[in-house]
Amino acid sequence: MGRRDQNLRAIDWNVTTMDRSLSSGLFYLTWRWSTLPVRIEAVLMIIQAGYYPILAIVGVPVNVVTIYVLLYKDCGLSPCVRRYLGAMAVADLLVIILDLILRHIPIVYPEQFYFLWSNPVCNIHAVLLYAATDCSVWFTVTFTFDRFVAICCQKLKGKYCNEKTAAVVLGTVTVLSCLKNIFWYFMLTGRYWLGNIPWFCEGTGDVLFSRVWTTIESLHHILNPTLPFLLILLLNVSTVRHILVTSRARRRVRAHTNGDGQCDTEMQNRKKSIILLFVISANFILLWSTLMVYSIWFRMWLIGYYSVYLHLFVRELGFMLQLLSCCTNTAIYAVTQTKFRQQLKNLLKYPFPQIHQSIKFTH
Repeated sequence: MGRRDQNLRAIDWNVTTMDRSLSSGLFYLTWRWSTLPVRIEAVLMIIQAGYYPILAIVGVPVNVVTIYVLLYKDCGLSPCVRRYLGAMAVADLLVIILDLILRHIPIVYPEQFYFLWSNPVCNIHAVLLYAATDCSVWFTVTFTFDRFVAICCQKLKGKYCNEKTAAVVLGTVTVLSCLKNIFWYFMLTGRYWLGNIPWFCEGTGDVLFSRVWTTIESLHHILNPTLPFLLILLLNVSTVRHILVTSRARRRVRAHTNGDGQCDTEMQNRKKSIILLFVISANFILLWSTLMVYSIWFRMWLIGYYSVYLHLFVRELGFMLQLLSCCTNTAIYAVTQTKFRQQLKNLLKYPFPQIHQSIKFTH
């Protein structure tokens, strides 16, 4: 019972420090007894007051434009790849709406979102949010596997790397993500906590410290994002090894047949695809690592593993980086894909001639 009481007091301590408002950040930053970790957390709280709204203002239109370009414009990508990237953009847009706009911004501005206390739908919100997050993560895994098959498994490429298979894979991942996250509905209550911890809804003490729920939640963190991390790293390492072997072999063959001076068009196209794959994978791994480590540690700490302590600012930084990952893929496509960049420029410039014509017409 002593350990349980200690854990409950720890939860109480976390709840009392969950005021994420700008004024609280300024208070903790200037409070004379604040320690260095508390001051770092206060700085992050102040930054979040502007960072989250700006991220939402930028992230929603950017992902909408990306979805439109990938689905309706010729951006130099195969239909299969466009379907995967389009699904990733849709999932990122849902995460921005459900996680950034409806979860984190209300935590930063609790006074403006006090009405959430009277809407007992937090557990439904949690199911949708975690399902969308799972889709965003696992769509990245399925895209990585598709590119692995396309590059390393030429016999399976024709059967697997097509639009029909992509639609089946993406649909299966979506259904499984929704089914997997139904348990949040029963684990959490409908009341919003407005606290920035791995759970943002209220939960009973029996649930928080139950071995059954601990096991279920641990499996949740293993399936997202620990297992995706490992799968993406394994697939990319295998892809790199295959590329190195085949590149050496192709150079030897071309040296004997056509000479070294001629351009290898196939290798150039493959290089572009590989750059896109690796940049997306690296972006995911780098921006998700902090939150993954903190989430696993927090669950272990609640059940009595106190050998390591991570301060709250690690969690805040993790949330900020994870949400940033939902807005960076468009920049990745624009940097790595010439046709996508051109289509994006054309789309962004499209309203200006119309506005100019309207002004001339009125005069």
